[in-house]
Amino acid sequence: MMKWTSALAIYFLFWSLSVFLVLPFGVRTAEEAGVEKVPGQADSAPHEFRPGRIALRVTVVATVLWLIFQVNYVEGWVTPQMFTISFGNDS
Repeated sequence: MMKWTSALAIYFLFWSLSVFLVLPFGVRTAEEAGVEKVPGQADSAPHEFRPGRIALRVTVVATVLWLIFQVNYVEGWVTPQMFTISFGNDS
């Protein structure tokens, strides 16, 4: 069994990765929302930033990925021994 500190560190890594997976989804620009842009605002800037909603989505995605990782760790579905990597001529 994995130590709880290792599991927590791996969860944090999954959470950090999930931020980049979740951020592009659900973003609406001012033009798409039908409101006026603030002077100097980039065309691609989001109309409304909701950190709570993003954090919730990130937590859900990270938890699902982490649970899959944990089950794989316990059950051994995919292991490093399943992959053979050859560097150069191994004849």
